[in-house]
Amino acid sequence: MTEIGASTPELAIPIPGEASGEIRIAWAAVTDVGRRRAANEDSFIAAPPVFAIADGMGGHLAGDLASAAVVTRLAEARTSDFIAPETIEPALERASADIDVISDGSEIGVGTTVTGAVLTLVDGDPYFAVFNIGDSRVYRFERNELAQITVDHSLVQQLVDSGAISQAQAHNHPDGNVITRAVGFQSQPTPDFWLLPLRAGLRLLVCSDGLTGEVEDERIRLHLAAGLSADETAGALVDAALAEGGRDNITVLIVDVVAAPEPSEPGTTAPRATHRAL
Repeated sequence: MTEIGASTPELAIPIPGEASGEIRIAWAAVTDVGRRRAANEDSFIAAPPVFAIADGMGGHLAGDLASAAVVTRLAEARTSDFIAPETIEPALERASADIDVISDGSEIGVGTTVTGAVLTLVDGDPYFAVFNIGDSRVYRFERNELAQITVDHSLVQQLVDSGAISQAQAHNHPDGNVITRAVGFQSQPTPDFWLLPLRAGLRLLVCSDGLTGEVEDERIRLHLAAGLSADETAGALVDAALAEGGRDNITVLIVDVVAAPEPSEPGTTAPRATHRAL
């Protein structure tokens, strides 16, 4: 696996164009190979303005190399404290080209999920631009409520959306690992995007399915609500997934908004309501 960036208890980032305006954020990432896998094919970047996790697929070291390609290319997009969402797709296209080289000769193909958020500006206000390809997820925790922002690109999610199965049935469905969109597999990477305004007290959870496949949303919410630091919370969530069996690699990234100015026009892209690029 590849890790870019390190946990940070608090960092102040000035807002361009505002003489005294700044945001303050804290973040932490924890990963574990789990109890069943021989290698960790998850990779992450936790380095402003990019916070993302990639969950590689392809067997042996190929999945590790695919996820590493994604976070490496995302790291190259870090040209300033705030970046436009439009910089994400070209970075993923470069990663896809890298993965095509890695997968040369592979019979099963090589690819990776990717999900995360970048710090961006909308009319001068700081926002998270959340993005997703695959079934790794981003959640928002605010005012004691947990909301899944991203929508899985998976066969199970299609079954839920069609009404064929319930959300409860989806949690342990036998086809839970079948995804419908990825970076790699010689396909065009097409992320979905959502915009979330930064507000003090907002907590963002970015995770691979090694967490969500083991720990249900209500337990995740309770951990996020416990009032622990980002580092302690990420570690507790990984421990919870291990306690439930740890059947997959587990990666958890927490980003806390410690302080932020009120947006001039508060608003958000509603979770699940808009599944298109900005």
